[in-house]
Amino acid sequence: MHYLLFYTFVSDMAERRIPYRKAHLIHLEAAIARGELVLAGALAEPLDGAVLLFQGSSPAAAEAVAKTDPYVLGGLVTEWRVRSWSTVVGHDAATPMSSANLP
Repeated sequence: MHYLLFYTFVSDMAERRIPYRKAHLIHLEAAIARGELVLAGALAEPLDGAVLLFQGSSPAAAEAVAKTDPYVLGGLVTEWRVRSWSTVVGHDAATPMSSANLP
């Protein structure tokens, strides 16, 4: 199953993230090493949030990353939420579907 972690950033994120950025990246790299995090990145123009893609059997890993993320702990993330994502198309889809199998 896939899960999306959505962050909403403070308005002056570009400036405020500088002292936290290395610790934030180390935190996310650890989640990648554990096989939980697949992709992550900021939403640009404007820099007002981020989306992180997790894989696993529950949203627990995504929630744990958010609760301990230096950006969250540093007050740079004003809101976060995790949503289940039913992936059906693509090489890494959790529940692959094909038009060939439909009437």
